[in-house]
Amino acid sequence: MVKLRPDEIREMNMEEIDEHIEELDNELMKITGTSASGSVHENIGRERQIKRTIARLLTIKNEKNRSID
Repeated sequence: MVKLRPDEIREMNMEEIDEHIEELDNELMKITGTSASGSVHENIGRERQIKRTIARLLTIKNEKNRSID
């Protein structure tokens, strides 16, 4: 998955944002599991990128929730 930019995320609806968060969370769990078992993941920087993208998604989701209220 390519890094999502804030403009792209703001164009999504809430269901799409939730789907992306779930996909990224599953991928992060796989990467964390492989590193916890002692093996090295082929793309080390991917974990950091996923965490930042999840944070970006959650931030914009919260912004949308506040604008609705």
